[in-house]
Amino acid sequence: MTSTTPFPPGFLWGGATAANQIEGAYDQGGKGLSIQDVMPKGIAAPPTQEPTPDNLKLEAIDFYHRYADDIALFAEMGFKVFRFSIAWSRIFPLGDEAEPNEEGLAFYDRVLDELEKHGIEPLITLSHYETPLHLARTYDGWRSRKLIGFYEKYVRTVLERYGSRVTYWLTFNEINSVLHAPLLSGGIATPPEELSKGELYQAAHYELVASAAATRIAHEINPDIKVGCMLIAIPVYPLTPDPADALAVQAAQHDNYFFGDIHTRGAYPGYALRFLREQGIELDITDEDRETFTHSVDFVSFSYYMSVCQTGDPAKQAAGEGNILGGVPNPHLPASQWGWQIDPVGLRIIANDFWDRWRKPLFVVENGLGARDELVEVDGVRTVLDDYRIDYLNDHLVQLGEAIEDGVEVLGYTTWGPIDLVSASTAQMSKRYGFIYVDRHDDGSGSLERYRKKSFDWYAQVIASNGASLTRP
Repeated sequence: MTSTTPFPPGFLWGGATAANQIEGAYDQGGKGLSIQDVMPKGIAAPPTQEPTPDNLKLEAIDFYHRYADDIALFAEMGFKVFRFSIAWSRIFPLGDEAEPNEEGLAFYDRVLDELEKHGIEPLITLSHYETPLHLARTYDGWRSRKLIGFYEKYVRTVLERYGSRVTYWLTFNEINSVLHAPLLSGGIATPPEELSKGELYQAAHYELVASAAATRIAHEINPDIKVGCMLIAIPVYPLTPDPADALAVQAAQHDNYFFGDIHTRGAYPGYALRFLREQGIELDITDEDRETFTHSVDFVSFSYYMSVCQTGDPAKQAAGEGNILGGVPNPHLPASQWGWQIDPVGLRIIANDFWDRWRKPLFVVENGLGARDELVEVDGVRTVLDDYRIDYLNDHLVQLGEAIEDGVEVLGYTTWGPIDLVSASTAQMSKRYGFIYVDRHDDGSGSLERYRKKSFDWYAQVIASNGASLTRP
């Protein structure tokens, strides 16, 4: 096409998934249990003792057996990159074994073979809310310093296996969520109400050390590897012009910034040290930890779904729906069917913010709309007429293009859930994100057949035109 586009040549268009939400086969190929196998209702309910039949993630969408066909569909859309995660408990079923599980390693070899066949770049998340269950129950997850060593061994194992085949790696998915969802994000089995702030920040510290260690290991194994951190990105606006609201915004931003600051600058920022001091929190930080922190990431990746407001007025602090990091609803924005406020301009704002702050290339690795889709028949073909998803993604991509025009360096964009998958937050199938409809439902029924939605062809055109086909105001 001759239309101009702000997206640079070689921009990595694609989609993003997580092993626990697509693979299934939780008890096949030598896989051990992960925390996800005992979270049948997502983050909204306490975990169970053993896997239960109503946990959709046990079967998920059966990517474990259907990966070749699914990757072929991604290739049909023209994907340049596919983000997926390695299930830690497929490689080390308990998490603390001496030797890895060869069947698990061989599975990801086959996935990479398929991606190479179609010319799709892999982007691998090392830990995507999938801590081995044994590590959660035996060590209380990332509350224990021992997990650093277990994670380092896992990381070295997969990087030695795949490091010559995979350029882009992410250490932890949405690492800043550990303060708010300790089991999901940190594999911490202790109930949240029993955890002190100090214990949460200590767990965050151990994860941050492990993340920096993974970066060091990757660069030792192959200097050409690019390692990124991964954050939940949520622009925060003051609810009113009251200076107290502005201070509340600053505090909320600092709570998230410090993860990125450590990943990119190699040390705790002053505001974080002040917070810890004033809270009476003394972290277990060694000189070795401080040295490890100096191994900074090559790029910053993030998920973006919504923005929030903050206020210093306790009477107005009504939390919005579905937001793991809290915040107050913005009266000027519409919301999705799950209460997530829709703010395309916020993507431009946060991209500029992160670029100005860290001067590291950015990668938008999650963005999408969860909605209730209806499968219909059009001219004898089963599909979903998801214009609402097209509108959502179009408007966000236009704003990402604006950020690139502003001078922000963006490596790529992977929409969340290019194929319908089990929701992390609610464990539902009815909260659908994909360009590909999967015939599976909240009650576990369905054939698992795949159907192209209307957005499938739309996204294919966006990729083919490198964003020139987007509808701009």
